[in-house]
Amino acid sequence: MRDQPIPDDLREFILQYIDSISQLEALLILRSDPTVAWRAHELSQRIYVTAQRTAELLARLHADGFLVTEDGRYRFQCRTEELRGKVERLATLYSASLIPVTNLIHSKPSRIREFADAFKLRKDSE
Repeated sequence: MRDQPIPDDLREFILQYIDSISQLEALLILRSDPTVAWRAHELSQRIYVTAQRTAELLARLHADGFLVTEDGRYRFQCRTEELRGKVERLATLYSASLIPVTNLIHSKPSRIREFADAFKLRKDSE
């Protein structure tokens, strides 16, 4: 693990689902107490980004199956046990290997996922 601090499956998970440090921080805050439901403006004060940006991050996490929502509040509840397990492992990894995880997220082109999603949507509509 010293040579490669991020296991391959978590590297793929990060590249697939995590687009920014603020998104990761939001996910980990919600994960820390799954009984608490957050509004975007409340969480934005904890992750130091605008309420609008936080709303976008929460919507993405919800669409990806990490959160449930009700009455404009978001709560951690993964769609599958596999996702929950990856988030748990990522939380442990992030606390032990902050710099490698941060570097991986920062090295990811920020618009690749939006481009891939747009292509997928266009392909589905054909």
